[in-house]
Amino acid sequence: MCPVMADGVEEGRLHDARVAQVPWKKWGPYLSERQWGTVREDYSQNGDAWGYFTHDHSRSRAYRWGEDGLGGFCDDQQRLCFALALWNECDPILKERLFGLTNSEGNHGEDVKEYYFYVDSTPTHSYMKYLYKYPQREYPYRSLVETNRKRSRDELEYELLDTGVFDDDRYFDVFVEYAKAGPEDIFVRISVHNRARDRARLRVLPTLWFRNTWSWGHDDCRPSLCEAGQGVIRATHHELGDYWLYCEGVTELLFTENESNAERLWNQPNVSPYVKDAFHDYVIAGRREAVNPARTGTKAAAHYVCDVAGGGSATIKLRLTAVKGDRDTFDRFENTFMERVADADEFYERIAPKSLTEDGRRVHRQALAGMLWSKQYYYFDLEMWLREHGSHPLLEGGRRDVRNTAWFHMLNADVISMPDKWEYPWYAAWDLAFHTISLALVDFTFAQDQLLLMLRTLYVHPSGQIPAYEWNFSDVNPPVHAAATLWLYKYGKALGRPDPRFLERSFQGLLLNFNWWVNRKDPSGRNVFAGGFLGLDNIGVFDRSAQLPTGGTLEQADGTAWMAFYCQCMLEIAIILTEYDPMYEEIAFRFVQHFMWIAYAMDRRGEHPDAMWDEQDGFFYDLMRLPDGRTMRLKIRSMVGLLPLCASTVFEADSVTRHPKLMELIDQFRKRYPELLAHVAPTDAGFIGHRQRRLLSILNMRKLERVLGYLLDENEFLGPYGIRSLSRYHLEHPYVLNIGGLDYRVQYLPAESNTGMFGGNSNWRGPVWMPVNLLIIRALMNLYGFFGDEFKVQCPTGSGRHMTLFEAAQEIVRRLTGTFLRDANGRRPVYGGTAKFQDDPHWRDLLLFYEYFHGDNGAGLGASHQTGWTGLIAPLLDLFGRVDAQTVLESDRWRVMAGAVGK
Repeated sequence: MCPVMADGVEEGRLHDARVAQVPWKKWGPYLSERQWGTVREDYSQNGDAWGYFTHDHSRSRAYRWGEDGLGGFCDDQQRLCFALALWNECDPILKERLFGLTNSEGNHGEDVKEYYFYVDSTPTHSYMKYLYKYPQREYPYRSLVETNRKRSRDELEYELLDTGVFDDDRYFDVFVEYAKAGPEDIFVRISVHNRARDRARLRVLPTLWFRNTWSWGHDDCRPSLCEAGQGVIRATHHELGDYWLYCEGVTELLFTENESNAERLWNQPNVSPYVKDAFHDYVIAGRREAVNPARTGTKAAAHYVCDVAGGGSATIKLRLTAVKGDRDTFDRFENTFMERVADADEFYERIAPKSLTEDGRRVHRQALAGMLWSKQYYYFDLEMWLREHGSHPLLEGGRRDVRNTAWFHMLNADVISMPDKWEYPWYAAWDLAFHTISLALVDFTFAQDQLLLMLRTLYVHPSGQIPAYEWNFSDVNPPVHAAATLWLYKYGKALGRPDPRFLERSFQGLLLNFNWWVNRKDPSGRNVFAGGFLGLDNIGVFDRSAQLPTGGTLEQADGTAWMAFYCQCMLEIAIILTEYDPMYEEIAFRFVQHFMWIAYAMDRRGEHPDAMWDEQDGFFYDLMRLPDGRTMRLKIRSMVGLLPLCASTVFEADSVTRHPKLMELIDQFRKRYPELLAHVAPTDAGFIGHRQRRLLSILNMRKLERVLGYLLDENEFLGPYGIRSLSRYHLEHPYVLNIGGLDYRVQYLPAESNTGMFGGNSNWRGPVWMPVNLLIIRALMNLYGFFGDEFKVQCPTGSGRHMTLFEAAQEIVRRLTGTFLRDANGRRPVYGGTAKFQDDPHWRDLLLFYEYFHGDNGAGLGASHQTGWTGLIAPLLDLFGRVDAQTVLESDRWRVMAGAVGK
């Protein structure tokens, strides 16, 4: 999947940014789509983040820790921000930021209720394109909230299209494009298209403002904006210096302060007569006194009135620059856009596999554009935040009921890849590991930096725990960072940029984290792990992060498999590092040994009621250990039991044998513990595979055949659009466990969940999720590299069609990518029965990358902009567009999912 990269213009910018520190990435899409309702802004007494800082408050209340806006752009520390404000002359408020339902308002949890698209972006953000679809009728805020509140979990969500607000195409397409003439010289083009038949007016307010850093007593320097000529706004900041925003053709500039309207919010006096929501009052309420007549402040906007004929368009031109007094302000405007669009086209033409269709290229490019648009400057100083809450653990008599008190060491102040800048405007550690796999295709250095970020001292806990997400940093995410580290190292090696220093830096942090897992999440010391939900929300019969209703403990097949996988990845890293320092041989052996103990704990020789492997069913299950010592397998066929398959890693013939100390330790271990090898050896004949390769896997061949029988069965896991998270068997055969007269039930649900176990809209009871599909594909490719063409499986199970494991992986990828690609009828399964997205020429090629997908028809579900990990569709499109079975089998870099020779 590694493209052969000749130098291009955009690659040159990336090189200059990396080597010469040219600030091509200083300005980018680093604004959130939603800052309201976040933990950082929550200063309530009860931790109700959604209720404390609402969407209604957001237009009037200065944020403490970040900013948000439509199609926004800012510097890499979010000091000076630019975004759109719109008014259709019908709405009760300006459209300055996205609206959506809170967790308690939606029948399936929180959800954005807007249509916006990340159309394009280069990795240095030298060119970017964003689209917002704005109704000409009054936006149905109240209807969306009230209707969704009334609907049950068994009903569909009430979407913006369902309200009729887009009927007769009465809406505006508002495109925002950015083109950099230089690192700190940015042209902005706003294009307003009236899709209706009749003429309509739209107020457009391109807005420039400073994040409020001065109201909290920690920053004595107050920046300023002022009018500096006809249609010119000057921005002065003690760190940034001076910038100018040139606004072509504008007749009115508006100024106010980015200060809370305390009078509206709390019936208290304002600190300034000019406050954050002044433009709302000026434009909608007609209060001219709301804006500062002196034309100064910390928030400013150019006020355009666009009167657009039916089917017509209007264009607004702006320029944000550090270049003062350029007489030819807009002379290079059109040429700059033409050049940057050409650069973007060249870049994506260069990195996309030649075999992709036009539609495949469209999906590939928009997926990666969504990844790049989802960067955000994330600022959170827990030391400061906890003191402000009176809950710092070092404060005598401080509160102990505030979240994240154990993380007072933490200081986050970086541009970070977010899962989704509306629904998840904070990082999620395990999501981020998957992000790096997609980001490596476009910006390898940024991908490396993101992976190392979570291992930095100011992020990782002193105990070694990697922070999960701001709602609860102490929650437990699956340990996938070692796998992502390996992936990036091998990808870089395939690019001709091997980086052992990156590998070692990551390994040192991962060692600390590995020890945390061993010490904290193996409570019995028996090499079985219970990490909590581990990312698989709503998949089990219980909330696995809570006390069991039976008492006792839960031993998790997935948690234990994650740790086996962790061992394999750490072993492989240690072996690579042994090439540079022989001391890593003993460290490598540590992970061989640990893997063996974990594999043995999952299934010991003979029949044992406390083993996770069920010999009768041929599947792995969670194990419930009751207070009296008895055990019970929770016989749910789910992703929990498939994850042991993912713990399959293959080593080239000489990768171990050329290290004599490691071989000596392994031989000694074999002699001491022969019984451990019986259930993990891949074949009865031993460990030797194709080209003398070695395999470490929890599954021997007999177990592998049985698990693959479920995996590739269309009545079980193999759906038409990927691997389901719960077997379809449980549709007609739900798992029911009765405890104390109460039934605990798990049933296959291909769409949204009907349980509020975790709140929100997360559902692993049937839908397809991209990240775990990727891990399964990786495992099949690894196993193919070991077993070769001789080992075949029926795919689908019972079909009579026999495939190699390479072909089985290829079939899963075909189904996954088919979710987004147009089918024979020209329809995209991801959009289900939504006619507007299927048929309308202004909608059908705009792609949304949902959080998860209907297990039977592929329709997108959950968060609509979860490009974070659904962006994995790009490397999946890459994979079989570049590599054939022969390459996998014969190349010494056959592990394609970690960087193979490009074609």
